[in-house]
Amino acid sequence: MIRANDPNLRSWVPIPEHSDFPIQNLPLGVIKVNGKHHVAMRIGDYVIDLAVLNKSGLLGVDFVDSLFQNEFINDCIELGREMTRDLRNRVSRLLDDKHDELRTNVDLRESCLLPIKSVEVCMPVKIGNYTDFYSSKEHATNVGTMFRDPANALLPNWKHIPIGYHGRASSIVLSGTPVKRPNGQTKAPDQENPVFGPSKQLDFELEMAFVTCKSNPLGSSISTNEAEDYIHGMVIFNDWSARDMQSWEYVPLGPFLAKNFASSMSAWVVSLDALKPFRVPGPKQDPKPLPYLQYDGDHNYDIELEVLIESPRFNPSRICHSNFKYMYWNMVQQLAHHASNGCNIQVGDLYASGTISGPIKDSFGSMLELTWRGTEPLKMPDNTERKFINDNDTVIMRAFSKNEQVRIGFGEVVTKILPA
Repeated sequence: MIRANDPNLRSWVPIPEHSDFPIQNLPLGVIKVNGKHHVAMRIGDYVIDLAVLNKSGLLGVDFVDSLFQNEFINDCIELGREMTRDLRNRVSRLLDDKHDELRTNVDLRESCLLPIKSVEVCMPVKIGNYTDFYSSKEHATNVGTMFRDPANALLPNWKHIPIGYHGRASSIVLSGTPVKRPNGQTKAPDQENPVFGPSKQLDFELEMAFVTCKSNPLGSSISTNEAEDYIHGMVIFNDWSARDMQSWEYVPLGPFLAKNFASSMSAWVVSLDALKPFRVPGPKQDPKPLPYLQYDGDHNYDIELEVLIESPRFNPSRICHSNFKYMYWNMVQQLAHHASNGCNIQVGDLYASGTISGPIKDSFGSMLELTWRGTEPLKMPDNTERKFINDNDTVIMRAFSKNEQVRIGFGEVVTKILPA
């Protein structure tokens, strides 16, 4: 039992109803206060400044100041799952309404418990490497049906291997950062030659991503039993895609300029510990994977996902409702496969799930699928249509896990599309 997960805990910090950030969550992130970056935890509409709290001695462990007086959480999560679990447990105790050490220390409380609106929320992770997987069977089947033979939508390797590719880490941006529509080469079927200009088929991809907290030496591997020791937690991830650029450039080497112009992520890294109550079995894998991809226990998570579109002409309108539990290949399989050839995993690497689609149309995780390649446009509240994303549209992604006792959420990824 992880103490911080106790659903009966109540905090003396006021927490709005339906908040993503109850005392049972306490995700890690980074804030900027008086021009300085500090590692923090989120609770309700407040943040706990761990750099200030650490100096008080109330954390009970002598952490070096630089751990939390830091631009990123990398050094903190590199302590390992046990240490970050102890840290979360200790902060949970300080925020518990049955304990007064912090609540009654007015000066400390006012200096370390800050309203979220009073601070700048920053990119939480220094991302060294970024990998994007392609692990939703429903998504891969939809795409294969659209672009190839519907009877053979999945390529022969798909059920044997977690497909992935290396993406561009430098263009991953934080929620709230606007993204410009990319320029690139496209070629319509009725054109003899390609043209260069703004993408006309800009799309979102509804994904989750995990962040690694441990390294392995080059030339070594990671088993599925060991993989969770390497994973600290998860964020919401929007892997923007220019579909018309992608369809022209992807043969023979795959994604390139259609993907690397931007990806967007949420600000708070929710630990696997906090998500433990929401583990569920994954889909049956047939054929049975090779031995190095076999695993014990449940490694899928019941995380509800939704996508909304907002425009200057209408309020946010939900167009997609999906769930992370649909993933065919789970995170421990993805990481074990990634390192199976001796690839060295590093602290702060980001691994995206690939587009998450469910079994029915409104659970599809991209405009490509929701509009079936533009042939079935979505009707918007102002009676306009969307085949793909328009300039000045804002795409909002949300994710949370919920049972009868607690809700653990990730916040939002909010991104406005600007003209090329």
